[in-house]
Amino acid sequence: MPSLKGTQTEKNILIAFSRESQARSCYNFYANTARTESHMLISQIFLETANEDKEISKRLYKFLEGGDVEITATYKAGTIASTQINLEASAAEEKKWQEAYAEFAAKAIEEGLPTVAEVLKNIAVVHKQHEKQFNCLWKSLGEGTLYKREEAVEWKCRNCGFVVEAQEAPEVCPCCAHLQGYFEVLQDCF
Repeated sequence: MPSLKGTQTEKNILIAFSRESQARSCYNFYANTARTESHMLISQIFLETANEDKEISKRLYKFLEGGDVEITATYKAGTIASTQINLEASAAEEKKWQEAYAEFAAKAIEEGLPTVAEVLKNIAVVHKQHEKQFNCLWKSLGEGTLYKREEAVEWKCRNCGFVVEAQEAPEVCPCCAHLQGYFEVLQDCF
């Protein structure tokens, strides 16, 4: 693979690495807020997303060749708010960054770095999924459908594994006494 040294792609990789590192921290903060608000599923999704961002930042970091690189970038100086607001802000950031990754990939192609471009395109796909997931959770939480459905479904307690079929998850698990926020819709095979 050709050297990235001195290219705009090198700078873009460092900007992206910084963004992924910042996002990881934010998602960990947001997970704590969700847990405090008893939204255990959302907390877990924020933690999973934080871990995915860690792995992406590690992949990006491996492209860098050392030395000092000067970059100019703007980063969101956000706040830690309610889970509802954190989900909305996260979805907006994910959308913004999937677009940035597409631009970074185009620049990498232009600079003769197709391997880097392919990785950047794939990272954009990950961010598209993150955006979709955060929007879905934001909508469900806002509409009151995260723990309640129109038809009966199987709800599983994430703490003890208790399963119940109902339109709404129990306010308190009858098996382990954990709150409603520990329930999620049971998936068919995982």
